[in-house]
Amino acid sequence: MCVRRLSGSLACLVVLSLTAAGCGLSGGGSDDGSATAGGCEVDKGNVGSGELTGEVKGSITFQTTNLKKDFSGYFDGVIEAFEKAHPDTNVKWVDDPGDATFTQRLVADAQGCTLPDVVNINVNTAIALTKSGYLLNLDEKAPDSGKPFTPAMWKSSTYAEADGTEVHSVLPWYSGGIVQTFNTELMKKAGLDPAKPPTTVLGLFEDAQKIAEASDGEYYAFLANPQHRIPADWQQMNIQILSADGKKFTFADDPKTVQWVEAMTKLYKAGGMPRDSLSSTQDPANVYGQGKLVYGPTNPNFLRFIQQNNPSVYKETGVARFMLDDLGHTVGAPQYIGVASTSKNATTALSFAQFLTNAENQLEWAKDPNVVIFPSTTESLNDPFFQSVEGSDPFAEARKIVASDRKTATADEIALTPGGLNAISAQIQLAMQGKKSAQDALDEAQKKANELIEQGS
Repeated sequence: MCVRRLSGSLACLVVLSLTAAGCGLSGGGSDDGSATAGGCEVDKGNVGSGELTGEVKGSITFQTTNLKKDFSGYFDGVIEAFEKAHPDTNVKWVDDPGDATFTQRLVADAQGCTLPDVVNINVNTAIALTKSGYLLNLDEKAPDSGKPFTPAMWKSSTYAEADGTEVHSVLPWYSGGIVQTFNTELMKKAGLDPAKPPTTVLGLFEDAQKIAEASDGEYYAFLANPQHRIPADWQQMNIQILSADGKKFTFADDPKTVQWVEAMTKLYKAGGMPRDSLSSTQDPANVYGQGKLVYGPTNPNFLRFIQQNNPSVYKETGVARFMLDDLGHTVGAPQYIGVASTSKNATTALSFAQFLTNAENQLEWAKDPNVVIFPSTTESLNDPFFQSVEGSDPFAEARKIVASDRKTATADEIALTPGGLNAISAQIQLAMQGKKSAQDALDEAQKKANELIEQGS
């Protein structure tokens, strides 16, 4: 198991399978103008140094992931506009269901030299395809590609080729966001000021302790299950969760992690969390909607859920920027658009990928009332759609906050595999019950998580 920017065991297994199949970085030009990329014969202009050239014409295939059912109108419009601007082109749109075997199927396509020309991929797949040379090196082939995107997102959206060189092989697309949500009336009952939400994770626990003291079990700060808070809290505290190479967990070595576990334990013992929520899988959104939690989920989409299902609680809901803490910015996991280095019309494919992810098209999709997404381009995030807020509507305010936050957010989000998350949480739960010290629990959690890495699970 590898863990890096949302990469889990699947990504490493994919990379291993690609290596076993004899796939490597692109190169090996020949006299007839051909070269290889990931073991596939390609046009020499697709690989190596030098900017990609050629006419925008011909047919390409564009693949999305589980988007056709809800957003066919939008994508049909983008394709129509591109083909109108480039009359000699044809874009065939296919949509993958995006199930558990998505990466394996895409890797099989790559190995069979049939990877879609333009493809919507996640981080795991970007890691695997970049390492094996199946995506265009945009630093070489389109050196101005990063201009539309927020500098922080573009800078952090790099992946390693086979020799370890970090390159831009994908264009950042849409992402979710993160924001503080809270019940203002319950905050006031606990003696807290909704206009002064916490700015650090440990500051949140200090406020939560006041809630525990004032609520007498009538309401709570948040649910106890640590799975709701890790590793997001740890990242914002700038805890070194992983070694520099991403191959080993190191969170137990940081004193700040001990502080976090001790704060969770203290709050749990004080009654700031429901006693039955320590290992429960109940949805915090539902409990918040019942008016029993001060702090709600951090996904902006949650606000629409509350608005529709618990309008009285929605009216009492406040929002604020998420705690930046020691990290100084938030992190996210954008969806990406990659261009296949095996494309027979790479110039057309690149042109379409850039058209799809430009500021205008990203903004248009973000305005769709059926989706809560945030663009990756600076111009889109500056649009009045995100920046103008009338009245005190929580969702509109959250949209503005998150849009501003996205300007400095990076793509360095860490996600744990289910096995790793369970192993770590189980030990923290023991500490919260007073059965282990915080340090002992973290040491054992780290040991078990690293064993899973070694096992590749």
